[in-house]
Amino acid sequence: MSTARLGALLAIAMSACKGAPPPAPPPAAPVATATRADAPAGSGARARKSASVDTMFGTTVPDPYRWLEDGSAPEVKAWAAAEDRTTRAWLAEQKDRDAIAERVKSLVYIDADSPPIRRGKREFFERRARDREKGVVMWSEKGGEPKALLDPLAIDPEGKTSLGVWVPNDDGTKVAFALKENNADEATLHLIDVATGARSTIDVIPGAKYATPSWTPDGRGYYYTWLPVDPQIPVSERPGYAEVRFHKLGADPKTDVVVREKTGDATTFVQAELSHDGRYLFLTVSRGWSENDLFVRTMDLASSPGSEGPGKKRGFVPIAAGQAHRYRVVAFKGRLYLATDDGAPRYRIFAIDPNKLAREQWKEIIPEDRQAVIVDHRVIGGRLALAYTVRATSALRVFELDGRAVRDVPLPVIGTASALVGRDDDDEAFFAFSSFTFPPEVRATSIKTGATRVHSKSEVPVDPSLYSVEQVEYPSKDGTPISMFIVHKKGLEKTGDHPTLLWGYGGFNVSITPTFRPGIYPWLDRGGVFAIANLRGGGEYGEAWHQAGKREKKQNVFDDFIAAAEHLIKARYTRPDKLAISGRSNGGLLVGAALTQRPDLFGAVLCGVPLLDMVRFHKFGSGKTWVPEYGNPDVQSDFAALHAYSPYHRLTPGTRYPALLMLSADHDDRVDPMHARKFIAALAEASAGGAPHLLRLEANSGHGGADLRKATVEQATDETLFLLATLNFHSRDERARPAGSDG
Repeated sequence: MSTARLGALLAIAMSACKGAPPPAPPPAAPVATATRADAPAGSGARARKSASVDTMFGTTVPDPYRWLEDGSAPEVKAWAAAEDRTTRAWLAEQKDRDAIAERVKSLVYIDADSPPIRRGKREFFERRARDREKGVVMWSEKGGEPKALLDPLAIDPEGKTSLGVWVPNDDGTKVAFALKENNADEATLHLIDVATGARSTIDVIPGAKYATPSWTPDGRGYYYTWLPVDPQIPVSERPGYAEVRFHKLGADPKTDVVVREKTGDATTFVQAELSHDGRYLFLTVSRGWSENDLFVRTMDLASSPGSEGPGKKRGFVPIAAGQAHRYRVVAFKGRLYLATDDGAPRYRIFAIDPNKLAREQWKEIIPEDRQAVIVDHRVIGGRLALAYTVRATSALRVFELDGRAVRDVPLPVIGTASALVGRDDDDEAFFAFSSFTFPPEVRATSIKTGATRVHSKSEVPVDPSLYSVEQVEYPSKDGTPISMFIVHKKGLEKTGDHPTLLWGYGGFNVSITPTFRPGIYPWLDRGGVFAIANLRGGGEYGEAWHQAGKREKKQNVFDDFIAAAEHLIKARYTRPDKLAISGRSNGGLLVGAALTQRPDLFGAVLCGVPLLDMVRFHKFGSGKTWVPEYGNPDVQSDFAALHAYSPYHRLTPGTRYPALLMLSADHDDRVDPMHARKFIAALAEASAGGAPHLLRLEANSGHGGADLRKATVEQATDETLFLLATLNFHSRDERARPAGSDG
């Protein structure tokens, strides 16, 4: 993720105060307005229940809110709209809204650039200016003044169209790019001429949900992954129809050559990438986030690209197939450089002769590092540039092509660096860097000499020197040591009553590392504590760490998170009624499981775009592609594990559940909003006590949220208000008090 997309890092923006009063009852839940299906209730009311029930492998599985799965039904739309109105009315009544919104706005509206991409004599980067609602793709001749190339608001002044992937061709004359309605995953590929700014009316390709164009060296076409847009094919089944195609510029996309036909398996991904020199076309067939097959086709440079369909004699040859491991490859000067966790859960690098692909002929050149995980490798400036994760922080290292170490790229502090960005024949490489207390920068480094400089940086209205970051280790339920970052104001006394926000993810081999999160500063300024736990299921400590938190071992992730909460309490940072948890997507499943398994441990929960019905997740959105990660509910052994922790099914009538703000998006085509709707309805039925349980719907928004900054400010403000109210954290802001001031 580039620094230009800072909105994704501003999921939470809080404002609260030191010296909070003794515990008091939480704000009352919104008053129920109706209970009939034709007069939808606000939060706190009882949605109607149906008699829907399934019997799965001898287990009775009631599903009284199945009617809420159909988001297109008028009844469901009316119910959800009423919930949203009630939520927004409740939030509007909370005090300090204007002050909080202004502070959040000052943190969100900042300048930020992504690392530049050099193609030919031109540079391309994404700029998010402080006075703009969305990022703009810029270009310049080297050393020249940047010019706007792709401005989503110029394309759609209403702001409902978002910019997806964008890829320049090798000489920088054209850019293939994707547009997405309502920031959903579904996308359409387009083409723009850089010099004239003219967009092609011919090169328009729907079905680009998973497409990342891979250009031929001559810039006359690209390979991409295509999905059907036929509404008769369920969204959950569409990945099984994915094809790799070749598009020749100026040709009707309907005539694009199919290079790799569909797999017929909706749990797989297919993707192709052409090497920089055009000699090798690599095909990856992924099964989840733990394994993939890797194939190569040696290209006949005298032939027209894409002329060899899947039935031709010279097809793809396997490099590695049928193994439960991951493989990533780059090519340079007649050699393949392959990273794999096969025999090395933290990854190692092999050099391979393309004419000798047998496994026994691979040559290991960079062995596994027992303390670090290789997360990216590429050739830049004729050398291997590797990105590592070391104890959930970043390291960048440069090696010769034979594996001899050259140097570490200097980083300013412990934090998060992107992989180096550059070409195999270009000496200068760029990377983005930030940390909890280090605002985003883009740095440039010479692969040849190691000289490093600041290319661009963001100015943020905070003083990071006032804050402390520590990394601690605590035991999980089974004794496994788990690392956690804790951020707070310097001089914080461990009194056991500081409002604390604990954030987590734990899945899909994703590493959660220290990044600059401007939105946490109002929280920290007033004595709050912010914590991130590096849970199993993530990638921070290699593939074994990932495996320890997936499928039938998913409960380990929840145990790790609950143990993090218990550690924060035991270490006297906070207490249960002052402890909030937050997570989105797979992290939404995490906090949903924590809420239902340990409702006594938390005072408030922020749950964003979550999976919560784990018995039916595979029937909606992109659910089938997650079966390798979670398991298949239609398989008895998997069902038993999924049903045991499924938050929707774990709710127990008469339980005092903590306050919950459920955050959903009306155009989320990845995780269907049915999860949020069903869970809120079931929680209102099950919960005892008066804690608010609210459903907030973001309009014109996909799984990643709305990409308008004003929407980011509004949502962050609402999350802040919810936490302030439900944690009773309302005392003065000490951010700018002069010495000796009595406030």
